[in-house]
Amino acid sequence: MMYYEIGSIDHELSAEDLKKGLYEAFDKMGTRGKVLAIPPDYTRLPSRAGELTEMTWQYYGDHLTDVLPALGTHTPMTTSQISHMFGSMPASLIREHDWRNDVVTVGIVPCEFVKEVSGGAVDFPWPAQVNKLLIEGHFDLILSIGQVVPHEVVGMANYNKNIFVGTGGVEGINKSHFIGAAFGMERMMGHADTPVRRIFNYASEHFTNHMPIVYVQTIVGLDKTDGKIKTRGLFIGDDFEVFDKAAKLALLVNFEMLEKPLKKVVVYLDPTEFKSTWLGNKSIYRTRMAIDDEGELIVLAPALKEFGEDKEIDRLIRKYGYFGTPTTLRACDDNEELRNNLSAAAHLIHGSSEGRFKITYCPGKEPGNLTQAEIESIGFKYSDIDDMTLKYDPSKLQDGLNIMDNGEEIFYISNPALGLWAFKDRFNY
Repeated sequence: MMYYEIGSIDHELSAEDLKKGLYEAFDKMGTRGKVLAIPPDYTRLPSRAGELTEMTWQYYGDHLTDVLPALGTHTPMTTSQISHMFGSMPASLIREHDWRNDVVTVGIVPCEFVKEVSGGAVDFPWPAQVNKLLIEGHFDLILSIGQVVPHEVVGMANYNKNIFVGTGGVEGINKSHFIGAAFGMERMMGHADTPVRRIFNYASEHFTNHMPIVYVQTIVGLDKTDGKIKTRGLFIGDDFEVFDKAAKLALLVNFEMLEKPLKKVVVYLDPTEFKSTWLGNKSIYRTRMAIDDEGELIVLAPALKEFGEDKEIDRLIRKYGYFGTPTTLRACDDNEELRNNLSAAAHLIHGSSEGRFKITYCPGKEPGNLTQAEIESIGFKYSDIDDMTLKYDPSKLQDGLNIMDNGEEIFYISNPALGLWAFKDRFNY
């Protein structure tokens, strides 16, 4: 059922608005004795999930016993990140998710179903895996908190993805990523109904329906008039309706349809959020349907220090690189280590332009950042960040179309995680 809903492309929800809606929903749910919150990690800072988690603690007090950031394969949060994201909430409530060791399989989605919904792209069963805390904690309320936004693996992020990927295990994460890649990322981004989502929904209906999961979903996007991040919606409920309504608004808020393809796109990766290509390649995923053939994507990445946040995935990216779908699939056929890490293989497919446009990464020059040799070894072009920042200064650019002093036309994006851009003739309706 829906406990609370508010939102439109014109709404601008303040912290007080979010608290009012959240508390109204909690009041409707009635008394709860033991609560688990599952927010995203620091890489989803603009989602407002940190504030909502802090508000949850303020409401439930000692009854909120555990906070499990939905890390998936990401690096655990640092002390400073926890403090920044969750404010006054005690850091002692935080539990680290270990996707390799802390999971249980709650059910298996049949091979026949996976093959059917993927249009035959894959032919294997999918294990629904969650962190064992969800099972062993004996909670009477599990709050899955996060932002619904276009996503490269599942079409639109959040809802039960926060459970099955955010707190999921190796096999479940690997296979779900590969299903999306095999079906085709560009066929899914911006769509709520995708093969991966149908698989997650099957798992929810058959394996976790008895669990007291309530979804708290925000819609957040950049205001095209002033360039500020604004919260446009809040939807709270315990079934598919909450996601469906949030996804429809997210498509209006976060998706920009373009009348012509873009020759040059410049993306800035905020150093507090993006330290790896695992995350930074959102600059590729979210713009690929907008970039013209023979166009160029320039990624200003001042804090880029690694390829994968998981050490094994980082090693595989370094070894196999972003060289396109045929090359990656051949590498899977020939190498067991890649077959056993299908999320890495999917990421290599997602991160390639398939030779259609040029990708130029510009890492910072601090000790430990990726070098020119490392960038070029995995299939990207390299350019000096100082030169590129002088030419395309993020402090002077506006999100969207910019005409430079020399007459050059570029499209600038200050945060690729907040949107999806596509040329109208390339978007799959």
